[in-house]
Amino acid sequence: MGVNIRGRSFLKLLDFTTDEIKYLLALSADFKAMKRSGVPHRYLEGKNIVLLFEKTSTRTRCAFETAGYDLGMGVTFLDQNSSQMGKKESLRDTANVLGRMYDGIEYRGYEQKVVEDLAKYSGVPVWNGLTDDFHPTQMLADILTVQEEFGQIRGRKLTFFGDARNNVANSLMVVCAKLGMHYCACGPKEQMPKPELVEECRRIAQETGAVIELTDDVRKGAGNASVLYTDIWVSMGEDPSLWEERIRLLKPYQINAEVMAMAAPDAVFLHCLPSFHDRNTTVGEDIYQRFGLACMEVTDDVFYGPRSRVFDEAENRQHTIKAVMYATLK
Repeated sequence: MGVNIRGRSFLKLLDFTTDEIKYLLALSADFKAMKRSGVPHRYLEGKNIVLLFEKTSTRTRCAFETAGYDLGMGVTFLDQNSSQMGKKESLRDTANVLGRMYDGIEYRGYEQKVVEDLAKYSGVPVWNGLTDDFHPTQMLADILTVQEEFGQIRGRKLTFFGDARNNVANSLMVVCAKLGMHYCACGPKEQMPKPELVEECRRIAQETGAVIELTDDVRKGAGNASVLYTDIWVSMGEDPSLWEERIRLLKPYQINAEVMAMAAPDAVFLHCLPSFHDRNTTVGEDIYQRFGLACMEVTDDVFYGPRSRVFDEAENRQHTIKAVMYATLK
């Protein structure tokens, strides 16, 4: 029986089967091939979507907008200053209104409950562009990039270095569990994922053959890894006063040439971006002036090195988001 997710929301990968995730990845590859070949694919002409952004973004916004246009849809962007949601109008009322006007809703913000409630009350598919708990569209782009590099991904080891409790690390653990990969969270013991999520992923892993590993040992984390992944040390919306503590905790987990050398010979580097790998940002320069660090979660030589696939990964956001919207709206 074929896979059909028409009409469903895309809130977290725990809601989807292994076959459904594989279907979205295959569809993403098809859309990428069409885009690169210049083949028009305005399959959703006449539909309209709205993008609700409480957190800013470069890749997520651009990916949703360009994907929507490529599919022939009208796209409305609303940031936190352009909507009354949560201020003069309740979330439920906003969801009801938007569901009457739009065929699909994207949300990027803070609480997972917000995107869940939008799906509950709007009556149309809702797509999670990032919450504090999960970042499912990023995961499809990450795995598509890994597939393009290695082909067969089952059994391959992906290690996340840093704060393993954040939304990206949570979602990586889920997608690896679903696809039979070896996921390793490598970071401080006090920054490991919630035990209940670990247990849920380990239950999934029993069915798929995946491995879920937690360690604070960098050499163990990097050993035999095909993918080394990291993220910024203080996430969007967190208090900037956390920088000093996070630098102390996470500096040992920086991905640099030495750590890359511990991994498999063909290992690649991934990062969801943005990245503080140099001083060419206001944040990067501020951290250098305060703490003397010229780079943070990854060094410049790795970020721009021959094993980095970060810009392939960024491009794949467009193709995977296009697949999600098409599959749920077709």
